[in-house]
Formats: sequence, structure tokens, C-alpha cells
Amino acid sequence: MQRSINKANTPSIETSRIAQPIGSPLDRFIKNNQDQFAYASGELSQILRDIALASKVVNREVNKAGLIDIMGAVGSQNMAGDDQQKLDVLANIRFTRALAKGGEVCALVSEESDSFVDLSNEGKYVIAIDPLDGSSNIDVNVSIGTIFSVYRRKSPAGTPIQQEDILQRGADQVAAGYVLYGSSTMLVYTTGHGVNGFTYDPTLGEYFLSHPNMHMPEDGRIYSVNEGSANSFSKPVKDYIQYCKDQKYTARYIGSLVADFHRNMLKGGVYIYPATAKDPDGKLRLIYECNALAFIAEQAGGKATNGQMRILDITPGTLHQRTAFYVGSKNMVDKSGSFS
Repeated sequence: MQRSINKANTPSIETSRIAQPIGSPLDRFIKNNQDQFAYASGELSQILRDIALASKVVNREVNKAGLIDIMGAVGSQNMAGDDQQKLDVLANIRFTRALAKGGEVCALVSEESDSFVDLSNEGKYVIAIDPLDGSSNIDVNVSIGTIFSVYRRKSPAGTPIQQEDILQRGADQVAAGYVLYGSSTMLVYTTGHGVNGFTYDPTLGEYFLSHPNMHMPEDGRIYSVNEGSANSFSKPVKDYIQYCKDQKYTARYIGSLVADFHRNMLKGGVYIYPATAKDPDGKLRLIYECNALAFIAEQAGGKATNGQMRILDITPGTLHQRTAFYVGSKNMVDKSGSFS
């Protein structure tokens, strides 16, 4: 005798497609995993929430860039020598306000500030941030990003900020991440226990876990470099680029660091910004660009060097120190170094 099926309690195939499960909300994920951090007391969790909140505000402004007058340059340069865009300034204000209100952050190092910002509190953490990387691409609707690093201050809380609090090695980071403002907005971060990515749902105003436990492939077939400067590259760099061409690798270069890094993170590849005749020390900034992405790359199984040594082992001497940068799939970074 056949048993009857209660169709009323059986979801149809169409219904199951509509009701696809979504990942954990960012807040819940942070709360559930905060015990992985050795100094867990809720402060680092709040910092990550504050960064997420500020990124939502910046995302809103970026998405309105063609509708209101926030595109283009403001007519000045930041300390790194780049022309400041209106959205650079806006993003810097948004992140500074968000991080200053909580009291967990005692000092802020930003690409847009000549010196560090002392927040005059007893916070235990220092943030290094590039509020809007690649902002010159906004005018042409190309993906841009935010890059951030989190350090524990070394001097006693409540005392004046010291140089040792600001000029820390990348290996001292307790957290790092980036936000990619693209076809979808993503927040990717690590606290030293792997890398997780969250996609922003603007209809709910929340980030949801979409890329758990991210791993960078050990090999890849993408190389990312600005070949417009190739004539001023050193011979080892030229030789490696020729090797990539001989192997029929694919050249992909967006010109937004976060976007180029994110693509190679998912698909496998290497990003190179070497020293040139114009920039003999490299162009990218160590403290608030390279350290964060190097930490994320290593946590995902990748590698990052300046062509000679591990990025995370470099002790910075100045706030806006520049460096050559080779980051991506481990085997590809190793191969690029073999031509030296």
C-alpha cells in the first residue's frame, strides 16, 4: 500500500529555490568568533563593527557619485603626493568619526593625514587606513576600495601616543581587511584565524557571510602590473614579465589595488608594483596599504614580499613609507623572486 504524501507540508522545487539560505550576518559572525582573539574583551569586535558601519555610509556616497557633486579632485595633494579626490576626503571623515566615537581606538594613521591623529582617549588600538584606495577611478565607474589594519598600542593606555605605537611591523597586526566597492560591495577581513568575506545586501543594510574560509590558489595564470612603466623596471622584473607572456598568462590590471588583489585572491595570480626609476623605493605605502593585504594574503595561503624580504617583517621608519610590492599566489610570488 502506497503512503500518501502531504503536499501541503512539502516545499516545491520552485519554493526551495526562492528560499535559498543566506550566510551569517557580520555582527553575529563577529560575536561567535571573538574568542579566537587572545585579548578578547569586545573592543576589537566593536572596531570591526564601526568599520563596517562607516563602509556602508561610504558605499552609499560612492553609489551616488554620478548624481551629486562629489566626483573629481579637490585641488590639493595628500602627504603621499597623490591628488586628493572629493571622495577621499569624505571617506576619511566618515571612518575617522566612526572610529573616534567608540573609544577603542587611540590613534589613527590615514593616507589623507600628514601625521597620525591622536584621538585623546585611553583606547588600546591603533588603526592604519587608506579610506578610499583608487578613488581617481570613480569618475569612470571602476571598482575602488578601503584598506585597514588594526594594531594593539604598545605604550600604556592614557599616556601620550609614542612612535612605537605608530611604526609597527605588519607582523604585529591583530586584524586587517578591505572593503571592495564594486558590482557588489564586499568586506573581507582576518584576525589571524583565516580569511572570511561578507557581501553587503543594501535592501537589508547588512553584510552577510558569502565567502567563508577564503583560500588563495597556490598557482595562477594572471599577472597584474602596470606595463606602461615597463621601460623603467629592473631587468629581473622585465624577465619575469616576459616569462609570464611566454607561459601565455593573462594580463589583468585594473589600477585599483583592492580590486586587483581581490580578483587574484579568488582566481589565483600575482600583483606586482616594483621599484622604478621614478619611484626607486616603490610607490605603494607600507603601513596602510601593503601590510594589510600582505597579512590577508598569508592568512589565505598566499605570499607577499618587497622582492627581497617578507612584507610583514619590514620595520617602518616613517609614517608614509613606500615599498615595492609582490603579492598573490605563493608559487607565483616565489617564481617572480627567482629572477633576481
